[in-house]
Amino acid sequence: MVEYNPYAYELHEDPYPIYERMRRESPVLWNEELGFWALARHRDVLAGFKDTEGLSSSYGVSLEPSASHPEAHQMMSFLAMDPPRHDHMRALVSRGFTPRRIADLEVSIREQTVAYIEGFIASGRCDFIADLAGRIPMDVISEMLGVAEADRDSLRSWADTVVHREEGMFDVPSAGTEAAAKLVEYFNDLIADRHCNPGEDLISSLLAAELDGQRLSDDEVLSFTFLMIIAGNETTTKLLGNAAYWIWRNPQEREKVIRNPDLVPNWVEETLRYDPSTQALARIATTDIQFGDVRVGEGDRVYLLIGSGNRDEEIFERADSYAIERDTSRSLHFGQGTHFCLGAALARLEGKVVLEEVVRRMPNFEIDADAAERVHSINVRGFAKLPMTL
Repeated sequence: MVEYNPYAYELHEDPYPIYERMRRESPVLWNEELGFWALARHRDVLAGFKDTEGLSSSYGVSLEPSASHPEAHQMMSFLAMDPPRHDHMRALVSRGFTPRRIADLEVSIREQTVAYIEGFIASGRCDFIADLAGRIPMDVISEMLGVAEADRDSLRSWADTVVHREEGMFDVPSAGTEAAAKLVEYFNDLIADRHCNPGEDLISSLLAAELDGQRLSDDEVLSFTFLMIIAGNETTTKLLGNAAYWIWRNPQEREKVIRNPDLVPNWVEETLRYDPSTQALARIATTDIQFGDVRVGEGDRVYLLIGSGNRDEEIFERADSYAIERDTSRSLHFGQGTHFCLGAALARLEGKVVLEEVVRRMPNFEIDADAAERVHSINVRGFAKLPMTL
């Protein structure tokens, strides 16, 4: 049995030869030290996403001990729930993600993007993450939640600290726990204020939302805002950084986008397939499940390797090439089935708008790859720093 290291993809320039070898040698892998199975083939990851009865999300989606327990939903909202509770919670919060509400954000996203680019373009250089990719998602989520502009830098710092890991660390450090407590305190205060002073923001809408005579509790609203500020911010930041990096690494693809900016949405989708922000998500088996020749036992942890599935040659021809005009419709980057990412449309909109302005205002950027820094994470892949000259 081939053993899988959960950090296998983390800091490599391109980790997918590792995934290819795993799929070839043993598509269902085992980690003896940490006690979990990993699914490497597209077909198995897809089946894992769709099987909400046999593979439960109730222990959360991370393998880290402090985030892997039956109370995981307290901070990860419906991401760590199974139907029917998941469906009820999602139905309530999805009212804040209607197509019209998302579309209405485009103007402000573009204005914010232009303002940030204009702020550094004259200097001829930037850190793409600190100066743009890390700012826009936090601004958008903060605007949706009704977070004051003066508080956003603090929230971004706390959110970054929650997900940061030192090299080799396999659990949330004390600094991350302290930052999470600060976020909880902040949003508890904001929820209390919205009870007295409701507005047009998403928190006010969630407090007022009702489905079949039931409303969300303050704790449920809190867990959703925590999920938004962590997952929504982190994954979109990494999407933007990965998109910039891989288009720079593939100049022939960059020329296509420069000649035809209508390909920007394709650029977003191929980045999500080729190097997805979220590389893997955890489940727990509620019964014995067969994957090929391997039987996963009831109670075993199972890791769905999204990054590996998205490079499966059975699904994507020349899967290890970055090609923005390919068909990405079978990509696994936003999940499948019941847990399909609620924020997918928002992430796509942010990616489209920001990268359109990158093409328009700084199309010939160069990246200092030697000075770039990748994040340390068990399931997220991307850059902490991405220095550019313009």
